[in-house]
Amino acid sequence: MHRHLRIAARGLMIVGLLTLISCAGERPATLGTQNGQLASCPDSPNCVSSFEQRDSHAIAPLTGNISAVRAVLEQMPRTVIVTDDGNYIHAEFTSRLMGFVDDVEFLADPASGQVHVRSASRLGHSDLGVNRERVESIREQMPAT
Repeated sequence: MHRHLRIAARGLMIVGLLTLISCAGERPATLGTQNGQLASCPDSPNCVSSFEQRDSHAIAPLTGNISAVRAVLEQMPRTVIVTDDGNYIHAEFTSRLMGFVDDVEFLADPASGQVHVRSASRLGHSDLGVNRERVESIREQMPAT
């Protein structure tokens, strides 16, 4: 009987691990700059962008430069900088509990002293405000200019 329980427990662990792995989702093909801007947010409420006009998705750009953003990102847990080409950064944030991945992009506008931002969940419909909170946390960690 105990042997059957151990086999069942292992099976549940494997299913759980496979579920966690699948929470990452595939990297969107729309990442990067398009005509000097970041992609628009979808209609779902799990994305914010400084290029958005819709109140539900709009967020102010960051004040500062891309180097300051990079320094903040390097200190954040479960964060990987995937692309960094000098004026553009794409970072992946992985949630602690379920392993969900969010894509966060930054595009420097040196002339204005701002960095545009887009933060979006790969999976699901609602993010319960996580993307907006993340951007505001990054804003708070930026050095005063």
